[in-house]
Amino acid sequence: MSAEAAALRLGTTVAKTAADIWLGGRRRQQERQLSLTELVRLRVPGLRLQRSVERQFGQITDAVFDRLEPYLEHEFRGLDEAGRQAVIDAVCDTFARADLSDEAVFAADAHPAELIRRLTGSVPAPVGLSEAETRLYEMLFAECVEYYVRIVRSLPVFEERAAAELLARTATLGTEVARLLERLPDRSLLAPEGTDRDTAFRRRYLELISRDLDEVELFRRTSDRAAGPRVRLSVAYVSLRATGDDGSRRRTARSFSRLRPDMSDWEEAGGESSGMRVETGLSGASRVLLRGEAGSGKTTLLRWLAVTAARGAFSGELADWNGLTPVLVKLREYSGRTPPAPDAMLDGVAGPLTGIMPRGWVERQLDSGRALLLIDGVDELLDRERRAVRDWLRKLLVAYEGVRVVVTSRPAAAGADWLRGEDFTAMHLDRMSPPDLAAFVRQWHQAVRELGEDLPCPVDDLPLYEQSLLTSLKDRPHLQSLAGTPLLAAMLCAMHLNRGRQLPRDRMELYRNALHTVVHDRDADRNVPSAVDSKLSLSDKLVILRDLAWRLSDNNRSEISVEQAAVHVGAKLRAMRHLDGMEGGQVLDQLRHRSGILRSPAEARLDFVHRTFQEYLASSEAAEEDRMGNLVERAHLDLWRETVIMAAGHANARQREELLGGILDRADREPRYARVLRLLAASCQETLPVVPDGLAGRLDDAVSHLLPARRPTDPPALAAVGSSLLRRLPSSLGELTEKAAAQTVRTVALIGGAEALGLLARYAEDTREAVIEALIEGWGYFEAEAYADRVLAGLPLKDRRVTVTHSAQLRAVGRLPAVDDLWVTSPVTDPAFLTELPPLTQLAFADLRGEVDLSELASKTSLKHLLLLGGPSPETFNVLRSLPALMTLYLSCNRVTDLGAVRLPTELRSLGLLGVDAALDLGRLRHDQVVWLGLVMRELSVPRGFEALTGLTQLEYLYLNRVDVAAWVKSSGAVPPPTVRDLRLEDCVLPEDPSAIHIPDVKLTIL
Repeated sequence: MSAEAAALRLGTTVAKTAADIWLGGRRRQQERQLSLTELVRLRVPGLRLQRSVERQFGQITDAVFDRLEPYLEHEFRGLDEAGRQAVIDAVCDTFARADLSDEAVFAADAHPAELIRRLTGSVPAPVGLSEAETRLYEMLFAECVEYYVRIVRSLPVFEERAAAELLARTATLGTEVARLLERLPDRSLLAPEGTDRDTAFRRRYLELISRDLDEVELFRRTSDRAAGPRVRLSVAYVSLRATGDDGSRRRTARSFSRLRPDMSDWEEAGGESSGMRVETGLSGASRVLLRGEAGSGKTTLLRWLAVTAARGAFSGELADWNGLTPVLVKLREYSGRTPPAPDAMLDGVAGPLTGIMPRGWVERQLDSGRALLLIDGVDELLDRERRAVRDWLRKLLVAYEGVRVVVTSRPAAAGADWLRGEDFTAMHLDRMSPPDLAAFVRQWHQAVRELGEDLPCPVDDLPLYEQSLLTSLKDRPHLQSLAGTPLLAAMLCAMHLNRGRQLPRDRMELYRNALHTVVHDRDADRNVPSAVDSKLSLSDKLVILRDLAWRLSDNNRSEISVEQAAVHVGAKLRAMRHLDGMEGGQVLDQLRHRSGILRSPAEARLDFVHRTFQEYLASSEAAEEDRMGNLVERAHLDLWRETVIMAAGHANARQREELLGGILDRADREPRYARVLRLLAASCQETLPVVPDGLAGRLDDAVSHLLPARRPTDPPALAAVGSSLLRRLPSSLGELTEKAAAQTVRTVALIGGAEALGLLARYAEDTREAVIEALIEGWGYFEAEAYADRVLAGLPLKDRRVTVTHSAQLRAVGRLPAVDDLWVTSPVTDPAFLTELPPLTQLAFADLRGEVDLSELASKTSLKHLLLLGGPSPETFNVLRSLPALMTLYLSCNRVTDLGAVRLPTELRSLGLLGVDAALDLGRLRHDQVVWLGLVMRELSVPRGFEALTGLTQLEYLYLNRVDVAAWVKSSGAVPPPTVRDLRLEDCVLPEDPSAIHIPDVKLTIL
């Protein structure tokens, strides 16, 4: 049974039952078996009136069909034919046996939920259904009863019968009315139909998100289905690094963003926070513009955030995101259209459920401040469409100010300040460092291992492949540079596995081999019948795909309707005489189902599985059809950057001269675009097989105009030139300004390799602050111990923060005798490295996990500032008294049940408590010397024992986050302790009368 047939049958059942009520009730038992047409003819006189009534109830049938069909389309996927039939039969049989008379509806006060409860208790449940079938039966029966009651209540005859029923109840009218009013949903402007179904819908929505988005497609083919094999995203995901690229200094925890102006050095996480985990950066802001190059993992990150939010599985610094409702909006679906209103935001990822979504549900999530709005792909829109998106987003955030938002884009499409007017913090996803890449390789093979079947090698051999690839990456630095993004790393892993450990030399070869594998070789090697019988060769498929990719790019689109794509394929086939007789729709279907490179992001829509493949194929078509002039004209447009770079690799000698010469000519005569065009020409050297003699000098001049690097966006673009650029860079930085010297260091670090390490070792002689910070940041791109010995060991690290982002750096940090300020953002499960650390004055753990034994901290008697985030075990609190110099403590209270057990050192003056549960008794906090206190509640509430703060006789600074100050003042009339002189309130509920918290001689800041 199809979803359409099932929805039609259910719609007919509901409409027929409603018609029976309208046409006079069930007067005769035998009439239950009549069809709707027969019933109308029996009860309604006159042919014309009979036809009118039938049309009306036909419309009712269609309305129910429209509500149920999308949902059944999704739910039927998990059931076989027999299961589907059994569920629909059970719903219709139960509906026929249930008492749905006037009396039953009135007894339930015409309230669907009450009627469902009564019917569930009176009608025997069907037998023989599986657990999944039973769940679907219960949901469908409840939905049909809901529709039935709403239809019946709208029938003209219902008001007359309801009036008679109410007159019969006059003896208890007051009581009955009161009871009816109590059962009405709580209605408001945002909840016009009440909120009684919100919880049930949210549960189903989160289940869908958790299941459907928790997958990542491998670049292989294993079956006749359109989609390639998928593994769990939650297994394959690897945390990436990010840099605060808006020029501002980023905090590592949201709660430290504006705590104390006199402690900024402690609160800010190391300069521009290069190398911080992206989760750390996200926790520090409620609005983030996340920028990253092609394939850097932007979309995957948003999917991971959505899945993790749906499961409430965030930990560490994102733990307070648990309870958020994720809403993922893919902007590519709105190219050429208006961005979605709130009630349409779920269409892209939860379309099967939108038919049963309570009215105003998305608006209520946004208004509550518990929504996580994830907006993907600003760069996939035209410039004018991006401006419309910015206006749409601005209006949305004015209406729903408290919502958390993450927006993604490639850097060329959205500058770091693109959303600064809307208070967005800009972050940039960094290229993967060698440790990141090694972690990715391990996670990728672990995810593949879960497939368990249909692999190119025995499952037991996967560890050998994994170790072989890790060894190759370590021994061949150019491969590390090649696999600097998750997309390229995944392709490299797949190619290594599928091709017997053979590895490509450069990015162009990697793309080419990956395309050949997914488009043709996999099926051909396995003798898949559809591949054996197909008239299409690999060359034929690529010709068609190239043409389709160019048409999309030429129109600045990443999606196309299936119908229009079939027209384009048909037009191309007419020029391919050896394929005479094949139809566009037929060939397109074969490519959709077997090529592994096309997919359907929405009904009747088509796109490439990743935009990078569209760009690669479009660049190949540009070279094949000699469209270099077209590329030169568009070279300044960010949408065409990657296409131009890869076209340089596809082009022949004459075309390369035309393409690069044309770009450089434009740079000479168009000052407005000169820098962009020179950067593009320099980046093209990454894919050029040879540099034309006539252009070598001009390219060198173009690079000279770009050196030294000055802007934060320069290093990634210049690093694309490759290791040959190192010979153009100075052997020392003395002649450069401090800013240019720092960006030069970052450029060298991104290039990587042994030659780059040697150059950075020479740069370590520079003692300027920005240069030293850049050298510290570069640690993540090299082997940890070698970099520590050759670069960091000679730097003046005292009073400078060193950030540790992975376990290899933890093991090497003991080689830095001068370090005294250490910020550990890597998850910590084994604190053995503490024994090798030199004396420290500042130490921060951003992600403690499990039962970590921090008893070794007792030996760090020089510590003045300590931060323990994540989940420090209660045993950790025993060592705090052993730190006589400790003045500042920031502490996650995730596992704290009794503040009396937190033994604070006598010299402590500043205390920050994060993730405080409302049940945690502040009255148990004992320390009279605290001058500054910060409280960050887990949820909006009034802390227990709040009045006890008056016992902190030295308290001068008080910071409160997520505290219901209005309730606090209303219940007790309390004001801050009399000693407080600086009160800071962030994300708090304030009294309607501001004067209630405006206290003489107290500086009040509301954030």
